[in-house]
Amino acid sequence: MTEAIEFGSRIIMFRLEFSDRKSLGITVTPELEVLVKAPVGTSLEKVKEKIKKKAPWIIKQQSFFLSFQPRTTKRKFISGETYLYLGRQYRLKVISDLADVKHEEVKLKGQFIEVYTIEKVRTKELLEKWYLEKAKEKLPKMAKEMFDAFAARKNLSLLPFQFSLRNMSTRWGSCTSKGRIILNPELIKAPKGCIEYVIIHELCHLIYHDHTQKFLDLQTREMNDWEKWKMKLEKLLA
Repeated sequence: MTEAIEFGSRIIMFRLEFSDRKSLGITVTPELEVLVKAPVGTSLEKVKEKIKKKAPWIIKQQSFFLSFQPRTTKRKFISGETYLYLGRQYRLKVISDLADVKHEEVKLKGQFIEVYTIEKVRTKELLEKWYLEKAKEKLPKMAKEMFDAFAARKNLSLLPFQFSLRNMSTRWGSCTSKGRIILNPELIKAPKGCIEYVIIHELCHLIYHDHTQKFLDLQTREMNDWEKWKMKLEKLLA
């Protein structure tokens, strides 16, 4: 069942489940959903009272996960629009003059991302393909280097490096229960520091699978300025 409470000017929606347990538990998922599991027989009033007490923590967790939610901007894929690549802004230049287009391609040239195509309607497809190629070229290498250094520091030398790219609408990255690091290829648009922050975050999940204080302490030891890059990631691709 779905319920809600008011906390200041905010409304916190939560999904409530009753089960055979001794205490009430609250979880905030990476998708910003609040899940509440309560012992059978607990009154709704008591549940809401507990959530109000935990509201600052819930809001903080939701804010934390926001940095892992890519935001999309409506694009027309026409000359003059700005696009990000590794944190820098470039202007799109669509070149469709028959004399200039020998074959379809995308080039990074000075302050421009140049798309060569006779059919302008293909600009979006060609640009997205270029971004994916760049992600495949650079992100696995960064992740592998950081994994090797992390594994050496934490004595995880027997743990194999497992990596993949996957388009995710609500996540920048994830770490599976089997230790596979998954990154969103959209990260190729962010600065190196932001990418490293996401990788470090997922590497820390190899040791701690949730977001406890121990996890945050480890993340801080591995990257003491992670909050700066988290905030930059939130703002940059908003």
